[in-house]
Amino acid sequence: MKLREFSRKAVENRRVLVRVDFNVPLKDGVITDQTRIQAHVETINLLRKWGAQVSLISHLGRPKGKIVDSLSLRHIVPEVEKALGCPVLFVEDSVGPKVEEALQKAPKEAVLLLENVRFYPQEEENEQEFSERMAKPFQVFVMDAFSAAHRAHSSTRGVMEFLPSFSGKLLTKEIEMLSAVNESPESPFVLVLGGAKVSDKIGVIDHLLEKTSTILIGGGMAFTFLSVKGNAIGNSLYEEEKADFACQMLDKAQKLGVEILLPIDVAVATSLESSEPRREVSADAIPNGTMGLDIGAKTADIFADVIRGAKTILWNGPMGVFENPIFAEGTRKVAQAVEECTKKGGLTVVGGGDTASAVKKLGFGDKVSHVSTGGGASLEFCEGKILPGIEPLLKK
Repeated sequence: MKLREFSRKAVENRRVLVRVDFNVPLKDGVITDQTRIQAHVETINLLRKWGAQVSLISHLGRPKGKIVDSLSLRHIVPEVEKALGCPVLFVEDSVGPKVEEALQKAPKEAVLLLENVRFYPQEEENEQEFSERMAKPFQVFVMDAFSAAHRAHSSTRGVMEFLPSFSGKLLTKEIEMLSAVNESPESPFVLVLGGAKVSDKIGVIDHLLEKTSTILIGGGMAFTFLSVKGNAIGNSLYEEEKADFACQMLDKAQKLGVEILLPIDVAVATSLESSEPRREVSADAIPNGTMGLDIGAKTADIFADVIRGAKTILWNGPMGVFENPIFAEGTRKVAQAVEECTKKGGLTVVGGGDTASAVKKLGFGDKVSHVSTGGGASLEFCEGKILPGIEPLLKK
């Protein structure tokens, strides 16, 4: 899958609107993770270098169409300035006269940061008139927010109906890396899945089952699979309505010659917040009153051996409740193996969301081929869906 990228000729001396994802975590008005801001720096600075007048549009949080002061993008202006190394002028609206006036008055070297576009209910409704108003002051649109590309909103899709539109550098890289594992992965291709629910991963398993060599399943979703195989799972997470799917996938994988590996041991406790010493048991002997919260050491070693022998890795979902250090060890060992695979020339792609948070928290964020900025977007892409925020940018 190839996207239409912006060129110097397309943007030079033009007013360019760039959809970024500055939906950053804030605590007491302070950004706690700047990853999403840093991810857009290459696109923004190249546009500036090529003579574009750049304006940035983004959402922050879920204001649900209302003005919420704590979710105003003005709070992040200093950090955006620091990341870009240039003046950033905040505009107190995302459409209309204030935007037009700011464009006329702003020095060309400055970047404009427009107000939270989700202060308007029309944004998420992808209202055509609102999209047209958004586009009116600009000459070119650049879509760079992969993590919002699975939403058909005015600022991710609607505006493209009214402006010449191109892919930014981040979006292009995301699609290139995810396409490499989604369309033509080099074998052995190992799919590593975790996280809480089977339901979140059904589409990915369905779409990639015939392309993969081995599927490693950890996290909370593993217990639905273990249960249908007859294991006692105690109070572990179980999705009864997905039991049939788990049975069907195990059967289908066997017929295709695809190996699905489940935990043989797990770390258990009575609650997610447990501070008791780590306790590991066999995956077929989880005591009543306890729940599995991480893969065990034996499972982690087996998973790591498979990962080290792979040519392509797609990893989506942590192996346990990594936020609690007691249950982070399985995710850490898998991340170490993914790093080793990368060093040996393997293509290793980590999905966004919790998986991206986990590898970054554990110190592996820069030790794999690519960490996606999009959780939901990367999942939908790996289900084989054409995302609405990239469809108009596809090269024919």
